[in-house]
Amino acid sequence: MSTGSRKKYVIALAVLLILILLCMLFANRIQTDGGKVRISREFFDTDLGMLSYKLYVPESATENSPAPAVLLLHGYQNDAETCAAYSIELARRGIVVMSLDEYGHGSTDIGLINRGYVDHKVTVNYGNDSEADGTYVAINGQNRYKLMMNFSNLSFFNDRYSKGSDGSEIGDSSAGGVYAYAFLADLPFTDCSRMAVSGHSMGTWSSWSVAAAYSGTEIEPRATVLQCGELFRDSVYDPAIHFNNVLLLQAKYDEFSYFRDYEMNVDDSLLRSDLRTEFLGTDADSAAWNTTFGNFEDGSARRIELLYTNHRLTTHNRQGLATALSWFASSFGTDFELDPYDQIAMIKELLVVAAMLFALAAMLPLMELLLTIPFFDKSATPLPPVKSVKTAGQWWKGAVVTMLLSGLTYPFMTQLGHGLLPLPESVFRMTVGNGFLSYFGLLVIIMIIMAAVQRSSAKKKGLDASLYNRGLASEQTPDRVSWGTLFRSLLLAVCMTGMIYILTSLFTALFDLDFRFIWPFFKPFTKQRLIQFFVYILIYLLFFLLSYSNAIAYSRRKAVYRKGFGAFLAAWLPNMLMLTGGAILIVLLEYIPFFMGIGPGADLLFGFTFGGPFMSLLILFVPQILVYSIIGTYTYRRTGNVYTGAFTAAILACWIVTGGSSML
Repeated sequence: MSTGSRKKYVIALAVLLILILLCMLFANRIQTDGGKVRISREFFDTDLGMLSYKLYVPESATENSPAPAVLLLHGYQNDAETCAAYSIELARRGIVVMSLDEYGHGSTDIGLINRGYVDHKVTVNYGNDSEADGTYVAINGQNRYKLMMNFSNLSFFNDRYSKGSDGSEIGDSSAGGVYAYAFLADLPFTDCSRMAVSGHSMGTWSSWSVAAAYSGTEIEPRATVLQCGELFRDSVYDPAIHFNNVLLLQAKYDEFSYFRDYEMNVDDSLLRSDLRTEFLGTDADSAAWNTTFGNFEDGSARRIELLYTNHRLTTHNRQGLATALSWFASSFGTDFELDPYDQIAMIKELLVVAAMLFALAAMLPLMELLLTIPFFDKSATPLPPVKSVKTAGQWWKGAVVTMLLSGLTYPFMTQLGHGLLPLPESVFRMTVGNGFLSYFGLLVIIMIIMAAVQRSSAKKKGLDASLYNRGLASEQTPDRVSWGTLFRSLLLAVCMTGMIYILTSLFTALFDLDFRFIWPFFKPFTKQRLIQFFVYILIYLLFFLLSYSNAIAYSRRKAVYRKGFGAFLAAWLPNMLMLTGGAILIVLLEYIPFFMGIGPGADLLFGFTFGGPFMSLLILFVPQILVYSIIGTYTYRRTGNVYTGAFTAAILACWIVTGGSSML
């Protein structure tokens, strides 16, 4: 590399690092409201271990002038920072906010399994079930399967629901929320007579549980705000329990069936059901969206706000947040100076996601600079001869097969691994991680078989069947893996991803901000999560290595040999389509019928079992693969093999799952 080229990459890296710093500085100014809100990340002890939380304290909240307080509880596969929109907007309005890392999430080391489970499940809203019609049924299988089948089963329910015939029980369906609420109430700057609780998804069940635990006490919540929550009949719990001022934020396109009362669509007929009218305290003729029933003074206020969004985006929906802010103000008997639609939280999210994208982009000039070092330079080899590229017809044939296999196996294999795959749960502790383990594992087997068949067929036709042609060997040893190249490429990938880890750790320490867009992407490991990373990384390495070998190297087109940005795009587009096409296919199958008012595609085609978490995860999964395809295309054109790109993508993907998602 010439001195001029090296200087160009140094400048590019420096500019990107400066942009990252500026984004994170401004994001911190947003979350602290220009220094008016004090933010801290702390732990407190419980009977089960330490719980992690993020605390927002406005400057107006003091021991002499205590402020109202709200406990925020995130959803499944999320963490305390997912509640940032509510945290920021409430704190700007003088409210003390505690955002909790619930069991098995974030930096809390207490496993989700401590939430508890029983040996039966209910397939309708609680109180609408019966053994006669098969909606109250016994279950068996892995403990994590029982746990996930009991997410909507709460610890304050009657014994019929909260205890099993085998001695099992729902221990703490608040997932640590009951402990956190008491801790928040005891802070010297908190007005414990004016408190509330709010949660999203799994956090709504936690919120119900917190409100029930403190019902009738001096610190009972003045309001409960459910961001995509489930309703149940009063008959399932002690009638002495009451809930003050409950707001339900209803996503129109919620992928989870229990948040649609097990109906296919959210429409007016759902609103007028017996369950919903009982909640609102009115009759079917009077029931209405976005209308408050009851009154705040006696705690009977009820409202269902219809939001035209999906499940995951509800946490940052502008209308939902504004409605919730007004609800808290009315419940506390106060007026906020700021208009409820005066919101700045999304600016913070956009700044943080920009910083994350700049960090990912910074890996490429860093790689270029590292490749000038003789040790790493040996990891690059010339591209295979252009004569071995695929014609348009050959490429499409392989692409369609690849997309169909990856797409159609996704709903089944992810759910199998998520719940029933017989894995030792003390070792494989990542719940969604087990879903991807199952999915990736099957695709690895399929790709190995397909590669063997393609190699045999190519040899018979006298075509290039070498590993070099698949991006797995060098020009010098085309039929043998070069372990030296592999090792150097792995170290190169570690250096590239290591830079992102250092940046994430730095900004977490300085501002308690990591790289994400609402949901956790890249955050520092706890000790337990680092161990889980090494448990899962092998299958990720194999999957991305074989995927890149097939999609980027073996299926390459002529554009890969040309220079310039236009040529890069021409090379990247087919790679991107082959790598992401299967996931995009499932997205279309899921959402086109949903938006047409028929219902979510996975529920229609495969049943409620295959809807929910892995369908909603596609909103995170597809953008990831898009980014990985850019990295893979760039690194293959630069190094002539798939190792660096595949190892980099594998480390990033495994980090996202083990660093931020739910742990047993």
